[in-house]
Amino acid sequence: MATITKHSNLVAITITILVLGFTTLPVSAKQCESKYEGACHDKSMALKLKLIAISCILVTSMIGICLPIFSRTVPALQPDRNLFILIKAFSSGVILATGYMHVMPDSFNDLMSDCLPQHPWRKFPFTTFVAMLSAIFTLMVDSFSIGYFKKKLSPSRNSSEAPIGGVNDKELEQSGHNHGLVNGSRNAHPDVNAEQLLRYRVVAQVLELGIVVHSVVIGLSMGASENPCTIRPLIAALCFHQLFEGMGLGGSILQAEYGWKVKAFMIFFFSSTTPFGIALGIGLSNVYKETSPTSLIVEGILNAISAGLLDYMALVDLLASDFMGPKLQGRLKLQIWSYLAVLLGAGAMSVMAIWA
Repeated sequence: MATITKHSNLVAITITILVLGFTTLPVSAKQCESKYEGACHDKSMALKLKLIAISCILVTSMIGICLPIFSRTVPALQPDRNLFILIKAFSSGVILATGYMHVMPDSFNDLMSDCLPQHPWRKFPFTTFVAMLSAIFTLMVDSFSIGYFKKKLSPSRNSSEAPIGGVNDKELEQSGHNHGLVNGSRNAHPDVNAEQLLRYRVVAQVLELGIVVHSVVIGLSMGASENPCTIRPLIAALCFHQLFEGMGLGGSILQAEYGWKVKAFMIFFFSSTTPFGIALGIGLSNVYKETSPTSLIVEGILNAISAGLLDYMALVDLLASDFMGPKLQGRLKLQIWSYLAVLLGAGAMSVMAIWA
């Protein structure tokens, strides 16, 4: 439990540093026409809509991330059931499309903007370069974290206590998994061993990190806008965006089998980042200009980092892990339905790119 809390605190510190770095960088005097400005420019109306957006997105985000977590009370939605596998496949498709269809195009728009000098920004594909480095770094974090936790777990493997689903009672108690035993669900995850449980936890935390970085950038851009004609459709689009994205993250948190304190922290962290970004954008609207060269560079790089992280997590830790696993490999019909669920989730999120 202490290890998980330290890891969660590290995620929080990382996001705080990114946000502070983003907001304290100097803004260049050279400005271009903002994509949020034009004929429809009403500062007071925009402020009202942004306040509505904060509450709507907060509620929608909490609903999205909590739906999978509280699905344990529904027998058909248990993690070992077929319906849960299909929902997780749908959510993984959503996360994959978020990286490719939302985050990466935003990064291209920022780093290839006419507001930036042609050399070097439009002469080199910085978005894909940074996304590639981000994916490699995510692989390093994934690999080193799993190796570190395996070494910590190895001394307890020689324990003579009877294992429960590959994890003995002492390990479950140390990892925060024992709440399931208290509720009498000793066989809630009969196929999950200790190493798999650790992997689920690393996946959940790294995935949240990538989502949160992008969420802050989205919120900051909306908060700085003074164009009601743009903000109005963005509210609906971002609500659906956060709902689907929250379902994907919530499924990973459910499989990670955290205690309620860590779950609450991760729910709050995901749900509050976009509203926090909007509030930050409102506060900095007189200083922050989204089309200044400095802002475009920082926002573009952050989006490229998030895109590489999300695409790696979706393809490697979520989709490949499930589709190459024994459960789907041994059941062709379920595998086909799961692929359809992935395409449906990716398609739904791709359509959202029209508005957000």
